[in-house]
Amino acid sequence: MKQDMIVILDMGGTNNTVLARQIRSLGVYSEIHPHDITVDEIHALENVKGIILNGGENRIVDGQAVDVRAELYESGYPMISVDHPTSRCEKQYENLPDDERLKEFVFGQCGAEPNWNMKNFVEDQAELIRRQVGGRKVLLALSGGVDSSVVAALLLKAIGQQLVCVHVNHGLMRKNESESVVEVFKNQLHANLVYVDATERFLGKLAGVADPEEKRKIIGGEFIRVFEEEARKLDGIDFLGQGTIYPDIIESGTKTAKMVKSHHNVGGLPEDLQFELVEPLKQLFKDEVRACGIELGLPAHMVYRQPFPGPGLGVRCLGAITRDRLEAVRESDAILREEFEKAGLDKKVWQYFTVVPDFKSVGMKNHERCFEYMVIVRAINTIDAMTADVEKVDWEVLDKITKRILEEVGNVNRVCYDMSPKPPATIEFE
Repeated sequence: MKQDMIVILDMGGTNNTVLARQIRSLGVYSEIHPHDITVDEIHALENVKGIILNGGENRIVDGQAVDVRAELYESGYPMISVDHPTSRCEKQYENLPDDERLKEFVFGQCGAEPNWNMKNFVEDQAELIRRQVGGRKVLLALSGGVDSSVVAALLLKAIGQQLVCVHVNHGLMRKNESESVVEVFKNQLHANLVYVDATERFLGKLAGVADPEEKRKIIGGEFIRVFEEEARKLDGIDFLGQGTIYPDIIESGTKTAKMVKSHHNVGGLPEDLQFELVEPLKQLFKDEVRACGIELGLPAHMVYRQPFPGPGLGVRCLGAITRDRLEAVRESDAILREEFEKAGLDKKVWQYFTVVPDFKSVGMKNHERCFEYMVIVRAINTIDAMTADVEKVDWEVLDKITKRILEEVGNVNRVCYDMSPKPPATIEFE
């Protein structure tokens, strides 16, 4: 069943995601698009019932107030404007529409039906994938994280054996992560899975690189090169599947929003990319991605597993990556995950991990002065990854984690707990 849609056009609003989620909570699908979208592009979205021009403090770009293309005002779609005084919409609001005004627009003026649910979303996306791909093949970057796992399940539903999954072990995976990916996807889900061990290749490219943005782009670019090499070994690969979700796009910046950080699947793609992208989750928030995974029949332990960034431990080994610090991150992360599971926190806390910065501190070991690294523990809760609060972990649990890390992880003499919410901090350190 085709889902009715309300399109939000980003005219510099800082609350686009809030508005989209507000509309979706009414049972109506909503997507956010750039202000300069064309009428033909709107038509191509299908089942668009109305448009909201969402202005705000960022609506001035290069000294000019952004506006939609003139023909959009004549397109016949019901439209309202929020915080955009120069628009030509008949109805304008100074603030975010309250529930009653929003309902009146969505259901009254637009005539939308409340048919937004995961069952319909999955069916719609499967049909769109089939239409886009046809009889050709899709190469999927399968990290084994939540986003790529859900994309894999959706692509398997849509095109079956036309999907070829490639798991790249870039040497930046968590402890035993690659082994787990192979077991689940190859042996249990019977997906076409190609395993590539590119540890030395990636670490060589990253040697001496300290800037986090450059690290992300190197990792993203190298991923694509590996996929291109694997694709040349196969016949008929024209598409690249990705687990891009909406917070990835927002944080990578738009014309009216500043970049927080680039994501390897948004800002790190090379300009000469040889594939057409298939990104069926790119308009979903993290909680919706999980709901999609459950609808697709994925096991709960996979859907609710720890989020893991595409660059992996590369953005948790802060600064230029060294093998000793990378190993310290990997081992301390394994200890943290083990102790959180014992304490039942793995089912309560949304994301938890360790990082190791690129500086040392003075300490004492075996009655002698030592100069070693520290491990920082982070544990946060969030719904949509746009904001996050710090988990208040019991002292006894933190004490046990600290003692184990100091005893079992080499070249470490200090453990700290990160108390910073998002904002002003981000979820990851880099």
